[in-house]
Amino acid sequence: MKKILITGVNSYIGTSVKNWLNKFPDMYYVETISVRDSSWLDYDFSKFDVVFHTAGIVHNMKKNKNSNLYYQVNRDLTLDIAKKAKESGVNQFIFMSSMSVYNGRKYSIINNTTVPISKGMYSDSKLQAEVLLQNIQDSNFKVAIVRPPMIFGPNCKGNFPRLVKLSMKLPFFPNIDNKRSMIFIDNFCEFIRLLIDSNNGGVYFPQNENYYSTTEIVKIIAKYFNKKIYFTKLFNIIIYLTKNFIHPIDKMFGNLVYDKSISKHFDNKYIIVNNYDSIIMSIKNN
Repeated sequence: MKKILITGVNSYIGTSVKNWLNKFPDMYYVETISVRDSSWLDYDFSKFDVVFHTAGIVHNMKKNKNSNLYYQVNRDLTLDIAKKAKESGVNQFIFMSSMSVYNGRKYSIINNTTVPISKGMYSDSKLQAEVLLQNIQDSNFKVAIVRPPMIFGPNCKGNFPRLVKLSMKLPFFPNIDNKRSMIFIDNFCEFIRLLIDSNNGGVYFPQNENYYSTTEIVKIIAKYFNKKIYFTKLFNIIIYLTKNFIHPIDKMFGNLVYDKSISKHFDNKYIIVNNYDSIIMSIKNN
């Protein structure tokens, strides 16, 4: 039986992975811990095989104006926790990074030769943490860095529920065939389970097997709620001209994908829910 410690008691990712692993009680023992204060320093890490570090300051934090806090939490705290894990004999440290470490690039397709360049405090603090973690790994302490695209699912936060709400209000929506890498929460949780089983380090790019189109997602949402939405290409030229300058438009209608060749981890066995079903399952609980 593998023993896993998850940092981030109230995180969507941490809670989801814990619930997923608890489906296999004979294979995994899971504890969660808060690292909001210094009490974690007295916690016994030595009984765990794996530390899955999900705690951090997220990129959509609105009220905090202290830019140093991003680096103190996402970089420095991450390194401190990893060092304690290594000193305690933990075999594998899994770090939740982000696809946003590439947001300083102009490329819409990311492959295994694309060098991360980050822009902004959130992504830069994540990228700096990656470098520091890689410097302390060795044959007895494997560091696995996970750079997922947008994760969505039932009761998720962020862009997906916003898109659902927007779809219910708009009578018109742009008809654009864009492509985005995304991953459904169950697929992500299964990926983490397989990664734990592998006991490997390295850098990982999990995503659903097929890319998502914002227009196609809205069409499924409209059909599910029996909402009449007219899809038109009249707005396309405006979107194409402005998406490189207006970030929210680019996030909604731009292209940003991982090349599928770099995401075939564990022979794609972690992909257990397809694109259509993942959207339906998410709509029901958002």
